[in-house]
Amino acid sequence: METKPLTHMPFVPLQMDDEQVKHWENHSSVDEFILLGYHEYPILLFIAFLAAYLAILLGNGLIEVVTTLDPALHTPMYFFLRNLSGLEICYTSVTLPKMMASLVSGDGSISLPACATQMFFILFLGGTECFLLAAMAYDRYLAICLPLRYMTIMSHRVHVGMVVTSFAISLPTQLLQIGLIFSLPFCGSNEIDNFFCDIPQVLRLACADLYANELAVYTENVFFVVVPFLLIVASYVHIAKAILHMPSASGRQKTFSTCSSHLTVVSLFYGSAMLVYLCPQTSDFVKFTKLFSLLYTVVIPLCNPLIYTLRNREVKAAFGKLLGKRQSMEVDTGIR
Repeated sequence: METKPLTHMPFVPLQMDDEQVKHWENHSSVDEFILLGYHEYPILLFIAFLAAYLAILLGNGLIEVVTTLDPALHTPMYFFLRNLSGLEICYTSVTLPKMMASLVSGDGSISLPACATQMFFILFLGGTECFLLAAMAYDRYLAICLPLRYMTIMSHRVHVGMVVTSFAISLPTQLLQIGLIFSLPFCGSNEIDNFFCDIPQVLRLACADLYANELAVYTENVFFVVVPFLLIVASYVHIAKAILHMPSASGRQKTFSTCSSHLTVVSLFYGSAMLVYLCPQTSDFVKFTKLFSLLYTVVIPLCNPLIYTLRNREVKAAFGKLLGKRQSMEVDTGIR
């Protein structure tokens, strides 16, 4: 009789009698997870999430179009904003379509490969966004604190390189993280109390020693969440000092308004991310993780276009020019 290598044997807890061991072995192979998600009032939730998804695509898509077509917005700040909008579209597209399909069908099952793929893109896009927000803060620091050297330092090569680096850092790290997580054996319950595959909930279903995985997750959280956040804080400390030293109140207000949109997004994004990934996962706190996950995967991408357009005169002017061109083209077409 051929013996299986030890690495493929399911983890069996100690101090079990024969009947418990038999029951454990019968449930030790999990080939799919069940996303519990939100299933109360499925039709209403489907309509609400569909409306939110379409609004996210439209709002962030318009920012992509406007910042690309208007030459006045071909600056590093709007280059970062264009990439942020693209990330928000991708980020939401990884989670919302699956959740809406589950609401319609009533089937929340997801295979292990599909779960691993979804988790990879969430981590990859989220990690990239953390560094992108830090790059945007550094851009504001240079523009306000070193205005005469701004264009020299923040050249085309530099700001493109910062975005590429954000993607390049996140890609291999998240591939390694996914490999570590999905090499674990999963047994017993296969229910994930969330609407997508996220690290805390998936690790909770593994039946193995999680010390190495928890250490890897903690290290990654520090690198992708804490380090960029500290860089953002350092940038805004210098910005605050520069604003306070400005002689006129109108100058201070105008300068602060260029940072207010980014500060709002940073507060929402990092606040929810830190609550989910850095706070201790106690039984009482776990109940709220689904709500916080909804905040940074749906609410923030939905609010971003509003935050950046309502407080930004240049973007509003670009929208006006785009609509004006469209109307003039329609008039010309009607005359012809």
